[in-house]
Amino acid sequence: MSSGPAESPVCSYTEWDPLEEVIVGIVDGASFPTWHEALPPVLPADQHETFRRNAGRPFPPEQVAAARAELEELVHILEGEGVRVRRPEAIPQRTPYTTLDWTSTGMYAAMPRDAILVVGDDIIECPMAWRSRYYENLAYRPLLKEYFRGGAKWTAAPKPELTDAQFDQDWTDPGEDGPQRLVVTEFEPTFDAADFTRCGRDIIAQKSNVTNDFGIEWLRRHLGDAYRIHVFEFNDPHPMHIDATLVPMAPGKLLVHPERVTEVPGLFKGWDVQAAPAPVIPDGHPST
Repeated sequence: MSSGPAESPVCSYTEWDPLEEVIVGIVDGASFPTWHEALPPVLPADQHETFRRNAGRPFPPEQVAAARAELEELVHILEGEGVRVRRPEAIPQRTPYTTLDWTSTGMYAAMPRDAILVVGDDIIECPMAWRSRYYENLAYRPLLKEYFRGGAKWTAAPKPELTDAQFDQDWTDPGEDGPQRLVVTEFEPTFDAADFTRCGRDIIAQKSNVTNDFGIEWLRRHLGDAYRIHVFEFNDPHPMHIDATLVPMAPGKLLVHPERVTEVPGLFKGWDVQAAPAPVIPDGHPST
């Protein structure tokens, strides 16, 4: 979060300003999400049975330990660069909770970039589409209260019901070469913060399997005329989170997924566009 007005401890408009303070997630209690039709559109096909069989159970302890070690090293690096690092509170992830229509358990508080969108001095709690993430924002509430008391704005988008009407009950996989088909309907607004990337007054968005037109329009009206939201569609049959496709690295510098971004949007005309290299998967490690 870059330095902002004296009356607010939070002020961030871009993805590239120097960090002064940042929230790094935790993996305490990390668990497989409750199985639901929202999962197959974004999970690799060879993982469906694993997630279905282990729904609500803890992730393998060796994987959790490895993830925790990676996060702690990230914290160490950030603090070594002078960044103040904050962490969410651990909340019970395997305690069942029930709404008027469904029951679920939680997943984790590992990814603040999904749950919270900061635009200027406004902290926005996102109405995420996965039932297993329904109460995830509670892990950040102590920090949000602190920031609010310090002068930041604090907004919670409409809490979704996430009834069956929110999901396409007849969804089928369009395949890698098929037309894009999203599992979320327009019943109510849902979106993850990670489906937006900020370039000052211009905000880039994509519809995905968690973010719908209704959610994008809610954010557009909430932010008002001071911001311009641009919605782009990419060559991705299973979209979820724009930062896996397009990342502004600095003013005039753009990193893209070369297979998904076959034509760079006109908004970035004249920018230095670089294709992200293909990942290298070590022998013996899973590819998903």
